[in-house]
Formats: sequence, structure tokens, C-alpha cells
Amino acid sequence: MEWIRQRLDKIKEPFAPGKKYEKYAPAVNAIDTFLFTPNHTTQKGAHIRDAVDLKRTMITVVLALVPALLFGMWNAGYQHFSQLGEAFTFWEALGHGALKFIPMIVVSYAVGLGIEFAFAIFRGHEVNEGYLVTGLLIPMIMPIDLPLWMLALSVVFAVLIGKEAFGGTGMNILNPALTARAFAFFAYPTYMSGNQVWVSEASNVDAISGETILGSLAAGDNVSYGMMDMFYGIIPGSVSETSTLLILVGALLLILTKVGSWRIMLSAFIGAAAMALIFNALPAMGVTGNELTNFPWYGHLIIGGLAFGIVFMATDPVSAAQTLKGKWIYGFLIGFLSVMIRVFNPAYPEGVMLAILLMNVFAPTIDHYVIQSNIKRRKKRIQSATAQVKTTV
Repeated sequence: MEWIRQRLDKIKEPFAPGKKYEKYAPAVNAIDTFLFTPNHTTQKGAHIRDAVDLKRTMITVVLALVPALLFGMWNAGYQHFSQLGEAFTFWEALGHGALKFIPMIVVSYAVGLGIEFAFAIFRGHEVNEGYLVTGLLIPMIMPIDLPLWMLALSVVFAVLIGKEAFGGTGMNILNPALTARAFAFFAYPTYMSGNQVWVSEASNVDAISGETILGSLAAGDNVSYGMMDMFYGIIPGSVSETSTLLILVGALLLILTKVGSWRIMLSAFIGAAAMALIFNALPAMGVTGNELTNFPWYGHLIIGGLAFGIVFMATDPVSAAQTLKGKWIYGFLIGFLSVMIRVFNPAYPEGVMLAILLMNVFAPTIDHYVIQSNIKRRKKRIQSATAQVKTTV
């Protein structure tokens, strides 16, 4: 590492303050920051000295994503070969998924980091590590066969409109990864929904049906998968959203490292279960339901992108609620609205994306009223204590 350090210091010399290429220093410093611990510290304002910086936080999230990512690559190959009826090995399935998925990661990082570098040079500030997670999340929540140019345009929209327009890392009000998915869904709906987009190269074979479980339920069809298949994730879906088991493994890492809020995760699952239980109760009340309303409440928690969205995107520390009570409210409403949207909107049965984006917008409002409620309660407590003192005197 010492050799790399010396070589990097040599490369950085023309980019030092007052040198010829000083303007482009943020791009070179970003490589330094990625390879080594950042050597800059907070110089003013209230701050806490801690070993956990933005870089370590982002890398922790990336590590939490790895189990779902690897399974997603294998599942992409599994769905492909099983739909074709061909025999295959574990490594063949993983290899097929990797050949499809790795280019998506490369495009996401190349386009996203290119824009981040350009903005850093233009604005004269350092490149932050925030895109380490966003660049991985975006391809993970897309269909496996989404054309790379569509993915690139989605990344451009997410970084420019969802992030840089608000000032960059730490300033965005919407989750950038979900902003990219929303753009792709509304700009290219035929590539983001339907019964063939979830299985690799499905469009080339007429016999393939890669419809997701939510799509089948919305169409009024029966589901042929068992609950354990849904929980393990051996079903069609976005690249890394299917395995609830491995998503929970990632959630455990985020909770143990205190990177992700367990309050948001727990309250979101409670909200989703509550809404699903309400729908399950409709037949007993004499209301005719459909396949989605009659689907078991616990099944709603393990299908679609609900678990992935709750664990990795609803907990985004920038766009989520900040107060403790606000996190409970914020998470509950995300889960509640996710199931409500997926049941009431058969044309788009997956509601977690819209629910999270909607609550991203209302998160500051939730925090505002929580803080105002605390202030009023403390004022009443002080007034009551003052009145008791006066009565005693």
C-alpha cells in the first residue's frame, strides 16, 4: 500500500493548489479518498470526532447489499434456464446472471460518477462517497434485461434531478435510486412491467412467462409458488429484490452497525401487515375481494420489492425522517401505503417505490410536527411546574 501511496502522491502533484491542473483536483482526490482514509476533518461548527465517516457508512451498506446481489445474479440465471427447460449447474446460472448484471453495474457507476466528477469540478468541491450505494442500488432494482442506454438515462435523471439539483450528497429530498426507477417506469413502461421483462432474454422465446407474483395476483391468476420459495427468493422479479431471507441478513448488518434505523424497518413491516390484515378482513365483512386482497397478510411482506425497499431505501438517512417518533410514523406509513397502492392499482401492483418517494416528500413535515409537539408538551410541563411553585409559595 505504501507504494500505491507514493505513486498517488506523485500523480497528485500537478493538481495541488496553485498548480496547472488545480481545477481538476476533486477528480484525483476522489480516487485518493476511495483507496485511503480521508485526511480531512471538520474545521468549524459542532461536530463529533468518530471513526465512522461517510465512506465507512457507505461501504457498510454496500456489504449489506452483497448477499442479495449475489443471489440476484444466480436467480437471474436460474429463472432463465428453468423457463427454457434446460439443465444447468449452479455456476452456469451464476455466470449467466453475472454476464447480464455486471454491465449494468459498470454503466451505472460510469455514468453516475462521471456526472458527480463533473459537478465536483464545476462547483469546486470534493467528490462525496454517497454514490457508492446509489450506483449499486439502481441496477439492483431494475429488470435484468433493461437496455443499458435506458439504464444510463435513468442514472442521468436520478443524479441530475434527484440529487445534484438539490445540492448533492446530503441535500436530496428524494431517494436517488428510486428516482431512477420512477423515471424508467414512466418513460419506458413496457420495459419495466409485463410478463416477460423479469426473465433474461424472455422476449426471444414465446413460451416464457416471467410474470411476477404481484403481476399474476393483479391479473386474477393463481400463484404457483410456495411461501418458502417466495421467502428464499426463487421467483421472477427485479435483480436483487426477490430474496427476503438475504435482505433480512443485510438488514441485520445495518442494524448491528447502527447504519440503518430499526425503527423505520420495524414500523414499515407493521404498517404493511396492518394494511394487509384489513384487506384480508374484507370477505368476513361481506365485501368481495380479489386475489390481492385475499392473499395472506404475511405473504404481502415477502413478495415484490417491499422488503428491499424498506431495508435499503426507506432507511436512507438523508431523505428519511430524523426524529425518533417521526421514524415510527414515517416507516408505518410507507408500509401501509405500499400495500394499499399494490391492491388498489392493478396496473402497477408494486407500490413500495411510490410510497417511499411520497413519504420522502412528507418526512420534513412529519419531523416538524413531532418537534412542535415536543415543544408544546415541554411548555405545558414548565407552566404546570411554575403554577405548583406559585401555589406552594
